[in-house]
Amino acid sequence: MPDQEQNRAQQILGDAAPELVRLTDDVLCGPVWADQGLSQRDCGLVTVAALVTLYRPEQLDSHLRPALSNGLSKEELVAALTHLAFYAGWPSAMSAMTRLKAITEE
Repeated sequence: MPDQEQNRAQQILGDAAPELVRLTDDVLCGPVWADQGLSQRDCGLVTVAALVTLYRPEQLDSHLRPALSNGLSKEELVAALTHLAFYAGWPSAMSAMTRLKAITEE
């Protein structure tokens, strides 16, 4: 069972890639997400859209949960994923929708 004190990057990569985890924590989760140009909510929506478009389903759980916590509703994410089906491809959107459904039914 993963240590609940560790963040998601630490849980996934642990000691295997400590520098990547450090950069994730110190840069990505620091100044990149703290930029005042976008709200945390909007950053979450942009990130989810990018992951769907690039077909990175293995990363979605780490971003769908925070997107929901940062103010996006399930209905907004469903609408965004449906919209993305036409631009990012049906399989990408279906995979993302499956992950969202699982997360919101936990």
